[in-house]
Amino acid sequence: MLGFFNWFNGKTKIKRWILIILIGIVCTCFAFTYVLQTNILKPEDILKIVLMFAIGFSMIIIGIVFIQKRTMEIVVEANNKFSEKGKKANLNMKSLIFNRTIYNEGPKIVVIGGGNGLNTVIKGLKKYTNNITAIVTLSDYGKIDTKSREILNTLPFDDITESIVALSDKEELMDMLMNWKFKNPKLKDIKFGDVFLLAMNEMFDNLSEGIQKSTEVLNITGKVLPSTLDEIKICAELEDGTTVESKEKIPEMVYEKVSKIDRIYITPSNCKPAPGVLEAIEEADAIIIGPGSLYTNVLPNLLVKNISKTIKESKAIKIYVTNLMTEPGQTDNYSISDHLDAIFDHLGKNIIDYCLADTGEIVPEYIRKYNLEGADVVDQDIDKVTKKGIKIIQKHLSMIDGNYIRHNPDSIATTVMELICNDLKFRDKQATPQYLFLNSVLEEEKKSEKKRVKSNRKDKREREKSIEQARNRVNQKRGKKRSKFNTKYRDRIESIQSTAEKKNENLKLYKEMERLDLKNKQK
Repeated sequence: MLGFFNWFNGKTKIKRWILIILIGIVCTCFAFTYVLQTNILKPEDILKIVLMFAIGFSMIIIGIVFIQKRTMEIVVEANNKFSEKGKKANLNMKSLIFNRTIYNEGPKIVVIGGGNGLNTVIKGLKKYTNNITAIVTLSDYGKIDTKSREILNTLPFDDITESIVALSDKEELMDMLMNWKFKNPKLKDIKFGDVFLLAMNEMFDNLSEGIQKSTEVLNITGKVLPSTLDEIKICAELEDGTTVESKEKIPEMVYEKVSKIDRIYITPSNCKPAPGVLEAIEEADAIIIGPGSLYTNVLPNLLVKNISKTIKESKAIKIYVTNLMTEPGQTDNYSISDHLDAIFDHLGKNIIDYCLADTGEIVPEYIRKYNLEGADVVDQDIDKVTKKGIKIIQKHLSMIDGNYIRHNPDSIATTVMELICNDLKFRDKQATPQYLFLNSVLEEEKKSEKKRVKSNRKDKREREKSIEQARNRVNQKRGKKRSKFNTKYRDRIESIQSTAEKKNENLKLYKEMERLDLKNKQK
């Protein structure tokens, strides 16, 4: 009952539309009553009746439409746990109007890649939809097996567990759980994540299904799929013909041979995609490729049989998120167009519609740290990208996370969702729950972003002001401060300086007199 009365709370902004509906009903009833009571209708009476009926009917329709729109906004505000309104929302209101299927019916988004890049993207996207599919490689690319893997004899689950953590509501707690190493002597150095996924694999006798069921058990947003169930190995062929069969040795061989990477290939080359991968791509509303290591995270997934072909045939919006920095030994001196050329050389064209790039507003101090390790900012050659027929979207995507330059998950997510909303507009689907939901979340996110920017600017001004005040105080102290010697002997010092000046003036005068005297004698 309390939940019902919460509808009339001032914060819900629904009473105004209820009032408009009531006024509309009154106007409509007045028009009908006027017809019934009037025996002879004059033209002005007919005009009045029609006008009152039209006004009343329009107000009823407008009230109903805006109540529905406001209801959708309340759903978003009350249940978006990432927003301030969601954190403070009334539980009774949530229980009254919340329906989880609204999130489950959100846009279907597939993210392909691996490592920190993929996890950054899905962290932002989970605010908008539950239909996220992260496709990762089931390989550690020749790294030395961990003790946990050696004991359990499992496949490399690292990328999968990291994606599960990124999709979780409680990331820190999930991270601790999945990476927890047992202290019990019998289980020492074994990770819980490896034990859990091994158990799910044995339970369902199918790794792909086991991973999907794992996401249900852990109640995470979306799902994680391996690109293939085969343990693939990355191989690189350099421009001088040298072949490298271990990911870890690629940078070393590039520098040793002074030769760039010509192509990447996987072995076995005929590995099949895992169950559910192609179906997820076919049904997707948007497919995001990257960011991540171009040759060791992004391309290996796309080289699995039929994945790139299915992406090309999909009607989804295809977005490539460019890297912020180059990677030593892999993409040295690469620009955005170089990254795209590498993808096209391996997979052919028509695989990307949009390219999402950073504006390059990165703090120079952090860039210099990367320069010391051989990395640099990816060159923004926008003209070359547009000539390839790809629409490029430039936004401020970078952020500082500790000592690292990372992608901002919120900026990437809002850009992707804006593209999906624009696509729904193009298809005249503005009235669908999906559009109303996304648009409402985007509006709230933009307001929050404006507040954050405003707060950051204010903090920056205050810092600059305090620094300037500190400098002024230091300068004033320096100007007023005198040494004890200077204070005690100031008069004597000034007298000596005055005497020295007079002595110099007298010396000049004496020399001038000598010159004139010598001149007179010569005459």
